[in-house]
Amino acid sequence: MVALSCQFWLTHTHTIKSIELSKSGILSPAQCSNLPRTISRKEVVINGVTKDIGRAAVIAVAKARGMEIAGAVDSHLVGEDIGKVCNMEKPLEVPIINDLTMVLGSISQDCGHPRATLQCKVHHSQFLKKGDILRLFFFFLPLFFQSKASGVVVDFTEPSTVYDNVKEATAFGLRSVVHVPWIKLDTVTAVSAFCDKASMGCLVAPTLSIGSVLLQQAAITASFHYKNVEVVESRASASDLPSADAIQIAENLSNLGQIYNREDLSTDVLARGQVVGEDGVRVHSLVLPGLPSSTSVYFSGPGEVYSLKHDMTDVQCLMPGLILAIRKVVRLKNQGYGLEKFL
Repeated sequence: MVALSCQFWLTHTHTIKSIELSKSGILSPAQCSNLPRTISRKEVVINGVTKDIGRAAVIAVAKARGMEIAGAVDSHLVGEDIGKVCNMEKPLEVPIINDLTMVLGSISQDCGHPRATLQCKVHHSQFLKKGDILRLFFFFLPLFFQSKASGVVVDFTEPSTVYDNVKEATAFGLRSVVHVPWIKLDTVTAVSAFCDKASMGCLVAPTLSIGSVLLQQAAITASFHYKNVEVVESRASASDLPSADAIQIAENLSNLGQIYNREDLSTDVLARGQVVGEDGVRVHSLVLPGLPSSTSVYFSGPGEVYSLKHDMTDVQCLMPGLILAIRKVVRLKNQGYGLEKFL
């Protein structure tokens, strides 16, 4: 009688389906029942973590099924536990580090961490069949290569750092979800070309609000049926107006073969709002302290007015879209633009 102990180490935790081992004849059902049961989890790094949206993202990811915070990057509150910074009940034992490369490197090399180690001890009370060791090895081998594909870096930083951040994440085998307002078209184009060459997924999302995306899609549909359209937004502060959301809507409605508001297309009266795009879409911005962030799109035709409205009262409204993006981006082989790609 021979007893054999085999140990395998993988860079992420995984669910072991005992029935697969049993059906393949590698292990008996009794032996499979002794295997540790762990849950496959996507490791998420938040870059720009001390911003309001970054803190909300930490809490959302920590609560999401099958996800965990693996790294926190920012130049503020360096060394602080991100769980404490986010006022969570328990610390996450993840310190804020001001170096994305260091964080990604520690995740890649951390094979001794309890979250990143899978130890499988198989004890046989009978002689092993020929080839069992190799069969066990090749059973677990795909899990090793799948593990890196499940890692995601969420970027809330600045437009000037997006390209380098995506390159860093790709170098370590992680996908990226980028939500950085006012990102330039040249940067988006450069990221797209890089991701195509690397065959690595990345999502650049101008908004993470599912409601905002649905409003934009409805506005595009309505634009084919109306000749007059105006966008009215309200914000609590006057920074960066028109907002990224209003500009996105106006640009989406442009280049659809429709010229809007022909009656006063060339007017320079300031009260008529700012023309955004080349097809006459006008944007009006209302700024009053205490107002929620709101975007409305008004269409009019003979005898009717059709309006669409979306209000955002809290940063939490972006979290369902973020979790959706993290789950879906691992399937991409290039850059995607806009959360609507996953809706």
